[in-house]
Amino acid sequence: MTVTDLAPALTQILDGRWGEVRRQLRAHEDAARFAPPPEPLSMADHRAWTKKQLMALAKEGFAPDGLARGMGGTGDYGASVTAFEMLGHGDLSLLVKAGVQFGLFGGAIANLGTQRHHTAYLPGMVDGTLLGCFAMTETGHGSNVQHLETTATHDPTTDELVIDSPTPGSQKNYIGNAARDGRMAAVFAQLVTADGEAHGVHCVLVPIRDEGGRPMPGVTIGDCGAKGGLTGVDNGTLEFDSVRVPRWNLLNRYGDIEPDGAYSSPIDNASRRFFTMLGTLVRGRVSVAGGAGAATRSALTLATRYALHRRQFAAPGGTEELTLMSYRAHQRKLLPAIAKSYALMLAQNDLVAMMHEIAGHEGAAPEEGQRELEARAAGIKAIATRHATDTIQMCREACGGAGYMAANRLTILKEDTDVFTTFEGDNTVLLQLVAKGLLTEFQETFEDNSMLAMIAFASRFTASSILEKTPAAGLIAKLKSRAPSDDTDEAELNRGRQLSLFLDREKHLLEGVALRLGKAAKEEPDAAFRIFNNAQDHMLAAAEAHIDRVLLEAMVQAVEALEEGPAKDLFDSVTDLFALSTVERHRGWYLEHGRLTPTGSKAVIRSVGVLCKDLAPQARTLVDAFAIPDAWLGAPGLLEPLPAGRG
Repeated sequence: MTVTDLAPALTQILDGRWGEVRRQLRAHEDAARFAPPPEPLSMADHRAWTKKQLMALAKEGFAPDGLARGMGGTGDYGASVTAFEMLGHGDLSLLVKAGVQFGLFGGAIANLGTQRHHTAYLPGMVDGTLLGCFAMTETGHGSNVQHLETTATHDPTTDELVIDSPTPGSQKNYIGNAARDGRMAAVFAQLVTADGEAHGVHCVLVPIRDEGGRPMPGVTIGDCGAKGGLTGVDNGTLEFDSVRVPRWNLLNRYGDIEPDGAYSSPIDNASRRFFTMLGTLVRGRVSVAGGAGAATRSALTLATRYALHRRQFAAPGGTEELTLMSYRAHQRKLLPAIAKSYALMLAQNDLVAMMHEIAGHEGAAPEEGQRELEARAAGIKAIATRHATDTIQMCREACGGAGYMAANRLTILKEDTDVFTTFEGDNTVLLQLVAKGLLTEFQETFEDNSMLAMIAFASRFTASSILEKTPAAGLIAKLKSRAPSDDTDEAELNRGRQLSLFLDREKHLLEGVALRLGKAAKEEPDAAFRIFNNAQDHMLAAAEAHIDRVLLEAMVQAVEALEEGPAKDLFDSVTDLFALSTVERHRGWYLEHGRLTPTGSKAVIRSVGVLCKDLAPQARTLVDAFAIPDAWLGAPGLLEPLPAGRG
């Protein structure tokens, strides 16, 4: 294999199971179809542009992939999510608006509704003739969805549901598609029967505009206006004053009302029913992680290509100024971030495959598998979006003044991805969900979602069972068995040693937090809560350690599957860089807990520097492997070398 073959070989590894979807989009006859706007637009113009692009996207045929065959789709859920991820290389306003339309609004109908809703609404959702909203978040309740205040009360005299916003805090807020284009909203509300009994949060389809675009009677629509980014998304507010819709509009897969007002559900436990409903919507979280990863790879490509032609200062005795990539500080900025993006892309591919299998399961998916999917999606979303926020800012700084020019996109990517850390689940809450899933081993988690129930599980937790269930357990055990037990020369470059360091940190943190929470099992609720609250930072660290291990595991599996040759050698070095830069970031923990000696810690720092030096000549190959068309990147000021003689 020649050096010129390396990038395509790496692309094939990174593209994964649905690589053909990626290749089709890259080779699209209209490159501008998925590119960012040709120039910065006003908010009104960007909203109009985004709607136009959404309607064009509806004709591409990817939306039906996200629907089961019985709903008029293909059931190729992995293809649908992969296509959505690719939108993250272009205009992120289109990515979010498409996510609202096809993922959230369409997903609510498909996953929470039944045949009557599928027949009536899914065709219009797919072709864009019925633009919708996903009205969950309220001004007073964001993450605490179980306690939303909007109500949907059954009136048996007319067999209708009456939708109300009874308090200022019940206003639906930040709702995509609401301010300008949406005609119908999937409204999450407390379902109340005529006898006054509340049955928890359910979803009801509520028309919000008539055919002329005017608000429906009783519906008040507001415009959130200018935001910190995503100017092409028309976020708005919704309030309801005795808005009546047919009982038929209740999405009734998990809870239904008979004409006489009797409520029924296939899931008796209200808490479990609620989390089962939310679990069916996990695809949105998977998609956000993918979109964040794509945007990050775009930023890294722009910053790396700029660093390879932008020159600053000549070495002593030299006449030609050196490129930015010649400097170790610059290498250390970009190359570990590229390595982590490789790890995240591979882990995202595994997550999409897991989601595809669970979504396509005939009948009800195994509950443990569904819970594990939700925890994995929460963790990767949290880490991928944090990586996006940190890395895009670093890329902006790495490009100096050029990075600050709007035409070069980095500031826009930064603004547009900023909210990713808090939408589709606040990252802090999501990492706690990961820790909760691990501590309860993904079983019975939602029978009782209380803090006390989790404490009870934690009191009998052992990390070994989690680590034994990893898909790569056999490979990890084999590699670990070959690892040196101490900080011998170049021990940090031994793959088994790297895995041992990741696994030890995860196991220690999980067992530590379980021990802390276990002490609360015999306490009164107020004391138990104090213990739980004091352990939150510990829980977050345990969740992050788990996802770090998941990322390394994805890279190790990929590199071990490669044939010997230049591609494997390069990928192996990238894996080393990800592993050791992660250990370097947490070397304080490793030193405190005796996993590294001071000498070993210094060896890790030294090896990261050497790996950056050795990989710098391959930097262009590493970002070319992301295979992002130049038309999608835009930013000619970063991609094109300066004219000769211009520094």
